[in-house]
Amino acid sequence: MASGKNVVTRVEGIAQPIAQDLGLSIWDIEYVKEGTSWILRIYIDKEEGIGVDDCEAFSRAIDKPLDEEDPISQQYFLEVSSPGIERELKKDAHFQYSLGKMLRVRMIRPLTDGRREIEGKLTSYADGVLTLETEDGPLELNKNQTAFIKAMDDMWTDRGGDEPE
Repeated sequence: MASGKNVVTRVEGIAQPIAQDLGLSIWDIEYVKEGTSWILRIYIDKEEGIGVDDCEAFSRAIDKPLDEEDPISQQYFLEVSSPGIERELKKDAHFQYSLGKMLRVRMIRPLTDGRREIEGKLTSYADGVLTLETEDGPLELNKNQTAFIKAMDDMWTDRGGDEPE
């Protein structure tokens, strides 16, 4: 059985050209076990936002190539959706794209002041370290010490430039 990371890499290779043909981008791909079921979750995006028709079109377009390439040895469920308004930031490109935007960060362990959740504007990101401008001033956080990092508002409606990959 292939590892989750290997599955994601293989599926990404299949999904990218299909998304591009449909005028979409791939925000993220997850291959996770939930209960007794395996889920292949593909988050798609585009400048105008994603609707049910986009999800359906992408799902139909990728179904046959996934069956033909067969990157997953066990039974799984395919879910295609938008990353949503409070999308999770994971890749370096997501952080670069989000500079100047408001984020909500949940830490794995509390900071020295006891806080586990921090909100602030992303002012810089490099080498896995993000700097947030918070109400208490600038704060540097290591991405590896976070449980999640999410957008706080509909920051994706005013897009200029390229989509994250």
